[in-house]
Amino acid sequence: MHPVLRRFTQQFAGVVMATLVPVMLTAFVSIPLNLGGHPGEARFQASLNSPHTT
Repeated sequence: MHPVLRRFTQQFAGVVMATLVPVMLTAFVSIPLNLGGHPGEARFQASLNSPHTT
């Protein structure tokens, strides 16, 4: 591979990784926290006869 092409490929891969990693970390950490669990997991359903009356 030509040295200039190799350097371009390394820089391009670095930029792609530098942009994708923060986006993926934000999505896979903040979305489950906001939903109270991962999408697709069973959720705890509060019963209708709950003694808590707020």
